[in-house]
Amino acid sequence: MHAIRLHAFGPAENLTYEQVEDPRPGPGQVRIAVAAAGVHLLDTALREGHQGPGPAPTSLPTIPGREVAGVVESLGEGVAELWLGKRVVAHIGFAPGGYAELTVTEVERLHEIPANLDFAEAVAMIGTGRTTMGILQFTDLGPDSVAVVPAAAGGIGTLLVQYAKGAGATVIGLAGGAEKVARVQANGADLAVDYKDPDWPAKVRAWLGGRTATVVFDGVGGDVARESVALLGPEGRHIVFGWSGEGIHEGEPYLVEGLSEQVLGPSMLAKAGGPNPVRTLELRALVEAAEGHLTPAVTRFPLTEAAAAHRALEGRGTVGKVVLEP
Repeated sequence: MHAIRLHAFGPAENLTYEQVEDPRPGPGQVRIAVAAAGVHLLDTALREGHQGPGPAPTSLPTIPGREVAGVVESLGEGVAELWLGKRVVAHIGFAPGGYAELTVTEVERLHEIPANLDFAEAVAMIGTGRTTMGILQFTDLGPDSVAVVPAAAGGIGTLLVQYAKGAGATVIGLAGGAEKVARVQANGADLAVDYKDPDWPAKVRAWLGGRTATVVFDGVGGDVARESVALLGPEGRHIVFGWSGEGIHEGEPYLVEGLSEQVLGPSMLAKAGGPNPVRTLELRALVEAAEGHLTPAVTRFPLTEAAAAHRALEGRGTVGKVVLEP
């Protein structure tokens, strides 16, 4: 098979397209013919050799990628025959291997893909959608809500705008540049604003006409978060799930005591509950997409252009979930 391999930590150019041995499924595993592999911002950090959540690669070369969708084409010992030929999506965990034509994973990680979703959309929902469902646990959106969504053209931002509008909320979406602002407006935001414009906070306040925001969904941090939090009323909530504007390895985002709550990690999983909270959130996300409530945005690259996909993601040149297609 062909795969993307990383032989040395460093820039995107270190990702190379190579022919490697086909993986073999072990007991309780399946082999998937990959049709779409998700690219995460964390992948770019791991590529550079930075420690993320979970174990870092212990040896090189490695095949990056943790989110895949495709067709089950081989079964390991003990796996029911009914999985053979199924369209499936899975988060394969901290074990790498997604950026490839074939990958293996445990059968208990699989979800059958709803008929009305394509492979790339399924990948978006298993990762980005799962996180979105986790974030939404921390607020109760309704017609009285005024939600501010920085990075509203991103994968999570796109889904947050759709969900908030579906709940009847007033939605203010922030994005960088005219093209992304237009996408946010088309996605249903009541107001879409370019956060590269230094006057954007004043424009939002004028549009609100004396109202204040009730919630800020913040995956950006930095100055954009600082200005967004200033739009909140005294009972508002600052839901923090990332800080890409500060750089993924730099400090904490802008936080305000009494308003801000960081929700990634243990708190999100504890809120989801159940014996497998990750799977609970994955299922919620797939159901929302299957029922037409959420439609993920996807930027697609051929597998051969994984390095270009990483560069575009790091340079904020993508919209929605970035996916590689073999």
